[in-house]
Amino acid sequence: MRRLLAVLVCSVVLAAAAPARAQPRPVDIPRLTDDRGRTLTLRGWNVEDKTHRGEQALSAITERHFRDMRAQGFDFARLLVFWDDLEPVRGRYSETYLRKIERVLDWADKHRIQVLIDAHQDVFGPAFGHRGVPEWATRTDGLRFTPHPDDWFAEYFEPAVQRAFTHLYEDPDLRRAQARMWRVLAGRFEDHPAVLGYDLINEPMGELREGEDLPTAARRIERDQLTAMYNRLADAVRSVDDDNWLFVEPTPIVGEGVPTGLGRIEDPRVVYAPHFYNAAMEAGADYDPDAGWIESYEAAVTAYPREYGVPVVVGEWGPLNNSLPNMGRFYREALASLARYGSGWAGYVWCYGGGYCAVDADGRFRTNKEQTAAPYARAVAGTVREESWDPVRGVYRLGYEARGSYATELSLPSGGAAWRVTVSGGVRVGERVYAWPGERVRITVNRG
Repeated sequence: MRRLLAVLVCSVVLAAAAPARAQPRPVDIPRLTDDRGRTLTLRGWNVEDKTHRGEQALSAITERHFRDMRAQGFDFARLLVFWDDLEPVRGRYSETYLRKIERVLDWADKHRIQVLIDAHQDVFGPAFGHRGVPEWATRTDGLRFTPHPDDWFAEYFEPAVQRAFTHLYEDPDLRRAQARMWRVLAGRFEDHPAVLGYDLINEPMGELREGEDLPTAARRIERDQLTAMYNRLADAVRSVDDDNWLFVEPTPIVGEGVPTGLGRIEDPRVVYAPHFYNAAMEAGADYDPDAGWIESYEAAVTAYPREYGVPVVVGEWGPLNNSLPNMGRFYREALASLARYGSGWAGYVWCYGGGYCAVDADGRFRTNKEQTAAPYARAVAGTVREESWDPVRGVYRLGYEARGSYATELSLPSGGAAWRVTVSGGVRVGERVYAWPGERVRITVNRG
């Protein structure tokens, strides 16, 4: 998180939480699956346009984004959409905006990328100079709001912003409006072949009570307000869409190794979708391998999926200053951790330039981000017995027991040209492997 979050959280969490040793992949965390029963792994990036609105909305996203991602082996995009663009006037939904979303989804489908539609908000919405919840749905009770141009995350702790979240969670008419918004989105895109699921709200926050520290407040907000909201929105989506996955996020405080207070979401197709940011690194510090942050985070984020039996997909991650001395090690250790418990991740963000962008203006990976592009099995038609990636030797291994008649699909960076693939127990056709049910299949992919 940002600097204020570092001040509020780090002193509490790092003093209280002893680093936990990372463990092999937990067997009690289920994997994400597709409608054929294949085990899925999602790897990709967020795609966004936070700048343009109205007629220019989403214009910063082009077909190139999806073509270039797929060329590097990625199969997943988390698409940011904004309620304030969808419903700028209460009760009037923008057909123009829906068509723009559909165009983006068509590009993704053309390049075989699955999309998570994310109802994004930053600092609630345009009433506070950002994007998300429309101004007509923003209620502050006249409380103070002071902008923080050098530290935008600090604006979440302004009284007006916190009160706006309370009204969104508790006012019956705003609850109904948010549910209607999701019925419109899901009803429009339920059958689009690119759509995998819906992220019901990005990085939800809430109102701190007097005398409450941030971790305690986060767990209360998650338990008492977010759980109820997600169940309402799940009902709204299911009124028009029975199949696509529902992604639910805790507050961003989980990024500091604080287990969520989120309760059960009463739906059979729920994915837990935390974000993976560290306060010190977001404030510009280098990765500290001795601080135990990755281990603490991993221990915290695996508690919820273990308890409720849901898959995990990390919806955002990646430091701003990715070229600092220890960042190469960070990417290696972070990617290994994500593979232990998750069904996938979306880095932040696929754009062409500086800052958080994955690639430069010419489409070349920025320093250390090339580590995100590695071979993997995007869909396994069977029970995975072993899976590993050795980034030093450039060797990926997959072993599974085949089930059904569908293909296992590999995903290889650079269109597979730089990789040698060997298969035993099955037949390879391009990036697909077929095998008889019950066959033990072993796949090895070597660099060069």
